Amino acid sequence: MSEFKALDGTGAVAEAMRQINPDVVAAYPITPQTAIVQTFSEFVADGLVDTEFITVESEHSAMSACVGAAAAGARVMTATSSAGLAFMWEILYVAASNRLPIVMTNVNRALSAPINIHCDHSDSMGARDAGWIHLFCENAQEAYDTIIQAVRIAEHPDVLLPVMVLFDGFITSHAEERVEIFDDAKVKAFVGEYRPKYSLLDLDHPVTYGPLDFTDYYFEHKRQQVEAMRHAQKVILDVADEFAKTFGRKYGLFETYRLDDAEVAIVVSSSTAGTARAAVDKLRAQGAKVGLLKPRVFRPFPAQELAHALRHLKAVGVMDRAISFGSMGNAGPLFLELAAAMKIYDANVPMADFVFGLGGRDIVPSQIEGVFRDLLQVAKTGQVRELVTYLGVRE
Repeated sequence: MSEFKALDGTGAVAEAMRQINPDVVAAYPITPQTAIVQTFSEFVADGLVDTEFITVESEHSAMSACVGAAAAGARVMTATSSAGLAFMWEILYVAASNRLPIVMTNVNRALSAPINIHCDHSDSMGARDAGWIHLFCENAQEAYDTIIQAVRIAEHPDVLLPVMVLFDGFITSHAEERVEIFDDAKVKAFVGEYRPKYSLLDLDHPVTYGPLDFTDYYFEHKRQQVEAMRHAQKVILDVADEFAKTFGRKYGLFETYRLDDAEVAIVVSSSTAGTARAAVDKLRAQGAKVGLLKPRVFRPFPAQELAHALRHLKAVGVMDRAISFGSMGNAGPLFLELAAAMKIYDANVPMADFVFGLGGRDIVPSQIEGVFRDLLQVAKTGQVRELVTYLGVRE
């Protein structure tokens, strides 16, 4: 039987980790992630899990320890945020390149400077090409559910890639809400036991990890990562289907809201999607045909599926909580990826980008309603006035 608890995002993730009972967790505290590993360390101290909890001196060391443990055949998890993720940078690539199925929660937080502890997506977006699968969560319930699924996705033999589970710092990490916690035995049965094909500790079948790869084989190893990421999309959907059959909640590559008959729509991930739904309902009540698409999977990027879902619209607005500095129009990463997808798959819809919420700045329903009104004007004229708009910034 499941039970409902009042939990914030960090508590929900810690509960999922307790039920998964990984072999190794190596972690270093950083705001606003700290409560995840702090709570989990209490589970370790109380004997509720069998996990070897490794306290290290930095995030670089945390991911290094995770890599070593995963290479030895352990089921490994960790968590970080912001500068902690940036400090792992070198080892993020090592984890993915060695095909190690580590699951890490990244609580999205702005990168310095100036120093800021609040939410935006600049940390994970900066790591988008490191070879990790990226799954975004809107709330604590999604974070809990996704962590459980992430273990199965990462460890699937057709994937064997690390997975980053993402949600908004303070907005989701520290906001308490009603979370359904499944029966421990059902979660344990769902994730199953991890049986690695290769292990550094298997002396009867010796393998090499981290070799020097010159021009002879490096390219082939990168090409294998491409294939693993291609396989990941189907595995994500297969695991989601099994999760729905077991626990009753359905997940996909993205979620839509009142999109089918919409004329214009916003594309936005994570917690802001909840605010956007309220704006959709208000404008629908006024007769405006507006809708929403919330991406869940950012890596692998479901380009064709997104283009198909949006191609009937007269205008699309992307809301980015990060900037890709020096890119076309200094737009955000989500907009740039989606604009390319729409062009490649012949979805000729006018698009505009709306950068918002950097450093945790609030985004309120009236601002999102303003985005929809801008899009309705684009739909009427067919002309995009501003490619990139910075919402709520002082001029």
